[in-house]
Parts: sequence; structure tokens; C-alpha cells
Amino acid sequence: MKKRIIMLALLTMVFSVLAACGSKNNGGNSASSPAQESGSSAPAASPAVDLKVGMVTDSGTIDDKSFNQGTWEGVLKAEAELGVKKKYLKPAGTTEADYSKEIGNLYDAGFKFILAPGFKFETAIFKAQDKYKDAKFVIIDGGPQNGDYNYVVKENTVSVYFAEHESGFLAGIATALEIKEGEAGFIGGMEIPAVQKFNWGFQQGLAYANENLGTKLSLKAENVIYQGSFDNVAAGSQLAAQMYDRGVKVIFAAAGGVGVGAINETKNRSGVWIVGVDVDQYKDGEKNGKSVVLTSAMKYIDTVAYDMIKAEAEGNFPGGKTLTFDAKNDGIGLPKENPNLSAETVSKVAEIYEKLKSGEIKVAGEKGNLIK
Repeated sequence: MKKRIIMLALLTMVFSVLAACGSKNNGGNSASSPAQESGSSAPAASPAVDLKVGMVTDSGTIDDKSFNQGTWEGVLKAEAELGVKKKYLKPAGTTEADYSKEIGNLYDAGFKFILAPGFKFETAIFKAQDKYKDAKFVIIDGGPQNGDYNYVVKENTVSVYFAEHESGFLAGIATALEIKEGEAGFIGGMEIPAVQKFNWGFQQGLAYANENLGTKLSLKAENVIYQGSFDNVAAGSQLAAQMYDRGVKVIFAAAGGVGVGAINETKNRSGVWIVGVDVDQYKDGEKNGKSVVLTSAMKYIDTVAYDMIKAEAEGNFPGGKTLTFDAKNDGIGLPKENPNLSAETVSKVAEIYEKLKSGEIKVAGEKGNLIK
């Protein structure tokens, strides 16, 4: 009898332990994992970082093949590798009030690390950094200012800029080496500094190649156009069609959704090319197994967004600073893989990139010294 009682007691203990383990493995009554709460099936890092990261989109969608998407991809990486929780909100419009409303909504939901991609957020972030002092803000391609362009970056904010002119310069070199001669075009979105610098850098790249590398690719004033927005896809298609009809062989489009329209028009033509921007747009140009995207002038927005989140998670948030990402810190460049560029072009661009890093070649970030 004593042996039976002992055996029953032991079995009871074993089943209790197994039941407890099963409850833990299945989540039991505890909260969901960060990956589950953020609506992703990606496994969170262990242990997960207790950080809720929010983002307010600029004009366009989260998958705009450009600025919003690049920033969001950095957030997705932080979710997968650090276990942060994520959320983005799309404003009803693009006014300061629209942006401020969604910043407040994120804050109220506990998302106190907020990314704002674009200069349009400048006045909203200027006010938010004082209103939500226990929150952290990262504004990309802009800085907090009061509406009169008096910039103040508080300790809970980081302002991020890129050397777009260097990225455009490299794209200009690669384009000239591949196309060799003929006419090029440029389609910009809004005529703001970041887009202008892409244009100026691209023109300097063409000029450098013409003067030093034996190319003859020109860019006429009539083929430099700023559409005025970042979301008019139809207008982008129309502008590209007009340029191609004038004999342009390749267009550099730094224009968000307008650029998507230009890519679509290029896919409907033969013998012409387009250069992407911000992110690697090669796949966006694919049709029948080939892509019309020659290369892309990239800003590593995803990397910077991830690095800022990681810095906050590690207690190293560089608050109060204005950071610039360029060739020297590998913040810009062309895609790692460029299927439409020859090995010779890739090699020459890599050589020139090193000269940019060392300072041997300097690209103007303002109008001047441009190709005629």
C-alpha cells in the first residue's frame, strides 16, 4: 500500500510539471510576444526590448517604394532583431495639424519612440519635442523649426540628413558609363533641398564622366522638371513619356510616387532606362523577366532608422544632435547588386566611391558647377 501511495505521488508530481511546461510553451494567460502584438509573424529577439516604436507616414503610402518604405523597413528590422513593438499611422493630410494629431495618437498608445520621415514634419516635431518630453523623436531629411526656420534640436530629438548630391553623383557616373552618349532627363518631386541635391549631384556625375571617362551624355534644361508633388503617379508617367518622345534615353527620377509613374512609362517602352532613388527600385522596373531600372541613387534610410532604434534600446540615443550620412560613413551609395551595370562600370564606380570617402573628389551640395 505504501509503495502504491508513493508511486501515485510521484506520478502526480510529474504530470504537474508537464502541465506547467505546456502552459508556458503555449503562452498560458500571459501577454502575447512583441512580434504578435505588432501584427507580425517574425520571431522577436530574446530577450525582447521593451520599446514601442511608432512612425507617421509622409505623403504617400507605407509601401511607396521610396522614403516611407525605407524608414519602415528599418522598423521591421528592429522588430525582427530587437523585438520592439511597432505601429505606423497615416495622416489624413500633410499639414502640421495632421502630423501633430497622429504623433499625439501614437504617444497616447504608448509609442514614445517616433520616426518622422520628411521635411514636412519640421514644425510638428518642433512642438512635439516640448509637448512630449518623455518621448524620443527622429526626423529624417529635416530638423525641428518654429516656422521661421529657426532650428532647435532638443535632447529628445535627433535630426538626420543625407548627402543626396553624393548619391546622385555616383548614379550619374554609372549612367554615363552605361548609356555613353545621348540625352538624359531628370524628374523631381517637390523642389526641396533633398531633391535638388539629387539633381545637382547627378549633373556633376555626368559632367565628371564626360570630362574624365570618355562619355558624351548631356542633360538639357528642358529635360529637368520638378512635378511639384510626391504622389501624382499619372503625372510622372506623362512627364516621362514627353521626355522619351524628345529623344531622352535615360531619366533619373527622384520623386516618390511620381517616380513610380515614370518607371511604369519606361516599362512600356523599349531602348530606354530609368534610375531609381532612395531605395533599390530594380524590382519595381521588372517586366517579362527584365528590369528597366539601370541603378538607384540610394540613401540607406532603413539602416539609419534601425540604428537610431538600436541606439535607444542600448541607452545611447544621440539626442540633441544633427547627423549627416554620406560616403565617409557609408550612408549613401548604389545598390550592392546592379544587374544592369557592367562589371567595368561597377568597378569604376567603386573606385570613385573611395575617392569620395577620402575627400579626393568633392561634390557640390548646391547649385553650381553643373553640366550645361
